[in-house]
Amino acid sequence: MPLTIVIAVPLIDLWLPRNLHVAPLLVVAPTITAAFAGPRLVAAIGGLAVLSQIVAGLEKQALGDERVVLEVVSLVVVSALVTLFCYLRERHQAQLTRAQLVSETTQLALLRPLPPHAGPLSIASEYRSAEPDSRLGGDLFAVTRTEHSTRFLIGDVRGKGLTSLNGTSIMLGAFRATAHRQAPLPELAAYLEGSVHWGLGELDHAQDESGEWFVTALVADIPDDEQAVHVVNMGHPPPLMIHEAAATPLLVRRPAPPLGLGGLGEASYVEEIFPFRRGDFLLLYTDGVSEARDSEGDFYPLAERAAVAGRSAVWSDGGPSAMLQHLFGDLLSYAGGELGDDMAMIAVAWGVPENPAGAARAPGRA
Repeated sequence: MPLTIVIAVPLIDLWLPRNLHVAPLLVVAPTITAAFAGPRLVAAIGGLAVLSQIVAGLEKQALGDERVVLEVVSLVVVSALVTLFCYLRERHQAQLTRAQLVSETTQLALLRPLPPHAGPLSIASEYRSAEPDSRLGGDLFAVTRTEHSTRFLIGDVRGKGLTSLNGTSIMLGAFRATAHRQAPLPELAAYLEGSVHWGLGELDHAQDESGEWFVTALVADIPDDEQAVHVVNMGHPPPLMIHEAAATPLLVRRPAPPLGLGGLGEASYVEEIFPFRRGDFLLLYTDGVSEARDSEGDFYPLAERAAVAGRSAVWSDGGPSAMLQHLFGDLLSYAGGELGDDMAMIAVAWGVPENPAGAARAPGRA
């Protein structure tokens, strides 16, 4: 279209009376080009537009007319400004692309996608940050293998901005450093508590708002040779065990306080064991799921909807991935497509499904 304008204007001007002059329309050519092209093409179109306007002035034998000279100068100025704008826009987009790449790489390195299988277990995960331009928030999860079991961590860092990311980094680093060992779950929980206190001290030394963050977390261990799940809960929402047509919360009798709120070495961590049979689904989640609201302010009925999603996955033989996709789609529909908080879910089942609906998804990829 810009080239058509550049060519057509002097041709049209040639057949018009001397007192009619459409050459000012040439300013449209470089401005339209700026909407889709870079600075070089915009400068080229601008130069052609100026040349076309000079040709139109020669046709009218009015190139020396003050009005025509002013039009030519105006077109040169507009073309130069639009070219400068495109140059700055292109440079800014390049900087933004580099920053986005670094951010996504960092986030994926920090919150790694969970594997679809670990030992005898099938795993699916879903993550959604409340921030539209971020793939990582205050929620976290991780999985690691020991010699004879699979261990899970899910947590929610309560803090503001970069402080919550510091907490996420500290928790994930501590879990990955020690969870693969054969240490009992209470010992692992105590190590996580020590790491959080160390992190609080570091943030306090940096004069950050360290007192405003703590971590609710849950660690679970599923032995390869035992149809059970071992749980230590530190102020986190209880997991759901989906068995046949019901979803039952795994309520521990002696929950520990969230990490960072109790004194170092003062909290008592007790491991509790729950049945986890073949054919069941274990759902770990953060409160961004259970506290999602609809347009009327009602909380998402997680247990009821999880039971429905579990039955759907059993019928389709899709395993945890099918169940989680059904549940996540239902959650988004219930909340009107927008979640007011970070959200993380992990679904676990024994064995490999006959018709897997998909692998575990990376954080933020909905």
